[in-house]
Amino acid sequence: MSEKNSGYLDMELLRFTTAGSVDDGKSTLIGRLLYDSKAIFEDQMEAIEQASERIGNADVNLALLTDGLRAEREQGITIDVAYRYFATPKRKFIIADTPGHIQYTRNMVTGASTANVAIILVDARHGVLEQTMRHSYIASLLQIPHVIFCINKMDLVDYAEERFEEIKSDIDAFSSKLDVKDVRYVPISALNGDNVVDRSDKTAWYQGPTLLHLLENIHISSDINHSNFRFPVQYVVRPQTVEFPDYRGYGGRVASGAVKVGDDITVLPSGFTTKVKTIDFFEETLDKAFAPQSVTITLEDEIDISRGDMLVKSDDVPQSSQDVDLMVCWFNERPLIPRGKYVIKHTSSDARCMVTSVHYKMNINTLEQNTEDLQVGMNDIAKVSLRVTKPLHFDSYNSNRFTGSVILVDEATNETVAAGMIL
Repeated sequence: MSEKNSGYLDMELLRFTTAGSVDDGKSTLIGRLLYDSKAIFEDQMEAIEQASERIGNADVNLALLTDGLRAEREQGITIDVAYRYFATPKRKFIIADTPGHIQYTRNMVTGASTANVAIILVDARHGVLEQTMRHSYIASLLQIPHVIFCINKMDLVDYAEERFEEIKSDIDAFSSKLDVKDVRYVPISALNGDNVVDRSDKTAWYQGPTLLHLLENIHISSDINHSNFRFPVQYVVRPQTVEFPDYRGYGGRVASGAVKVGDDITVLPSGFTTKVKTIDFFEETLDKAFAPQSVTITLEDEIDISRGDMLVKSDDVPQSSQDVDLMVCWFNERPLIPRGKYVIKHTSSDARCMVTSVHYKMNINTLEQNTEDLQVGMNDIAKVSLRVTKPLHFDSYNSNRFTGSVILVDEATNETVAAGMIL
């Protein structure tokens, strides 16, 4: 790998999402994080100062940094998923600020689908609520490797250690039933900035790191599947120029694993085998590529390959089937139609599918399976079976978040109706 390219992933990118119930302070926390880490431009600061004055706030309302819709600012709530980007000397960050209302649970799924870390806020006055459990379950379902519970508004309970420990114990009671690998707890006041970027002297009893320190140092490199090489083809590169008259490459992103020049490759769904000839990255030629790099791969043999095909190592192929079981989060106001037909999008491949059965719905409050009421409506989470018009080449979501995820689209309206995790 060239010296120029060796810096490609030098600054690690961490994606995190915020979640929690309404008014738990998610937008304020992100505003505080950006403000105290000096990640706000002067014009942005001026804009939120003016917006704060217009809506009658005595002090600058940092929540306005992410609440961009007029309805959000008028009501003081988050409706849409807001993305913000910032960097510190240690890491780059992408933040997804998601809504707390039950009817916007689908937005939380959208924001959390690619996250390395979920920050779930809990109001220190109210403790664990239904939405706390709902969002914790979704974080577990989406296999987010790290969950940080921020016990917010500690200033309103006099920074009491006893209250923090009580809430922590309540969370431990239900989170132990979930599939979350790494759980952390931080007592904070997003409004005042306690333990967000700077350590607070008001919580001398807390010896753990601040939130930003956690985000900067939490280990995420092992979160990516480095074992199973999966390369969904997004585009066939044919420049047909004087310089490259016969060039045929296959562009896409390495979804997982790694590949090097000379590796034996199988093309799915055709099953033809060949070897990697070159790996191109802009004007460079690499010896090896790994997730999540976007590269163009050329092969030694001329094989008919198009968008939707997948390159894998010949000794490590994924599952292939037209029948798949998955957990879905239903997004649409129109409920799921048993034996209804939908478009299914998996990696770079599209197909049509039919819902053959609904096995159960999840009761988020009790974490029990409901087999009596099988009507799946908006924000419901359920296990379903699909029959697809062509084989999907997939891994289970637990082993590969990229090749184990799908979305369902209504054929008539072209609306995304569900996100699914293959079991």
